[in-house]
Amino acid sequence: MNPPRGMRDFLPAEKARRERVLSVIRERYRTHGFDEIETPVVEDYARLHAGIGGDNEKLAFNILRRGLDADGVRAAADDPAALADLGLRYDLTVPLARFYASHRGELPGVFRAIQVAPVWRAERPQKGRYRQFVQCDIDIIGDPTTRAEAELIIATLDAVGALGLEGATVRINDRRALDSMLDVFGFAEEERPSVLITLDKLDKIGPQGVVAELRERSSNSAAVDAVEEFMHRPMTLEFNPYGERQIRKALPEGISDEIVADLVAIGEAVAAVRPGATDGPPLVFDPFLVRGMGYYTGSIYELAHPSVAYSLGGGGRYDGMIGRFLGQEVPAVGFSIGFERLVDLLEDSAGDAAASVVLLHDADVALGELLALKAALVADGTRVRLERRTKNIKALLERALVDGFTGFASVSSGTTAATLEVRPLS
Repeated sequence: MNPPRGMRDFLPAEKARRERVLSVIRERYRTHGFDEIETPVVEDYARLHAGIGGDNEKLAFNILRRGLDADGVRAAADDPAALADLGLRYDLTVPLARFYASHRGELPGVFRAIQVAPVWRAERPQKGRYRQFVQCDIDIIGDPTTRAEAELIIATLDAVGALGLEGATVRINDRRALDSMLDVFGFAEEERPSVLITLDKLDKIGPQGVVAELRERSSNSAAVDAVEEFMHRPMTLEFNPYGERQIRKALPEGISDEIVADLVAIGEAVAAVRPGATDGPPLVFDPFLVRGMGYYTGSIYELAHPSVAYSLGGGGRYDGMIGRFLGQEVPAVGFSIGFERLVDLLEDSAGDAAASVVLLHDADVALGELLALKAALVADGTRVRLERRTKNIKALLERALVDGFTGFASVSSGTTAATLEVRPLS
């Protein structure tokens, strides 16, 4: 009787807690000028497997074509596109690109979108990794400048701060810088994707592990030697206050001034909203931040917190994606909060919930009196639950506390809103 592996049921108290967190995120994002949209949970199979979703395409849940009988399934077994015509979305970025291509004429020139919705991936379930989970995305479409990245980072840090999670930072890099760095090291273009996969493991296996794996994967020993030498420079893995000096120290010679200037501009814009701060913007330049999605074309970043080793979200610029649907290039950049990881870090915010009262009533109280009393409290914005008094009141009240109620009151015949005495549950 358990839900499918990697998927979860949520009891009322946990569901209410999740919705409170989501309401804060939505409210902060709207305050920053973003508008919420909604897209279908399914997209065309061909769109989900168009080569723009990276490794997530391999994790898509596909939907069999309607009307296929057993013979049809057998005939199409070797052709996934003939077997399935739809699939559950594995992220919110591909649906957004399709949405924008469909509705461009109805949207502003620079469109700021919010999407808060579940996605599905055929992951191997484990702690913190589910097959169904919620993503909280904000994206800016139509702005090619670094202002868009700065807006996304500022809005995300504001939302996280409003939830009470202090000390969050954003690790930032640029896919163009990564590609230039691999070019400086001497890796051929065709082997760079596999090199990036190995570099992406740096936080898990360390510099020595990365070099060892590169030696197994690459026949270019000179390039691997260059990586090893670079990683052992004192300044390469030092994370100093964000700025041009830190960025240039962390990169090899030969990286484009334009790339460095874009990274510096993002930091300056984020710092501008922190007047008086002496420690600079909450950004860290990480030359080995990769982000696995194949559609990133420029800036990439991840949301980090000192209490956990994993990221709480991430994103980047994906200027080439919408053009695949629209036939012309449109700049786009996004930031996604990993809601499941974030909500697990937050303290229970039940105290922020609206007043909620359990009315314990005797069996002889007339139904009309009960409902009139409930209606009066509901009209004042109070959440109300009616409970018939039992012998074991303690168990009943403990259950109500778990369900998020804040108070209770005893109701007998003749009790009115004016005479009702509400006592706290805790």
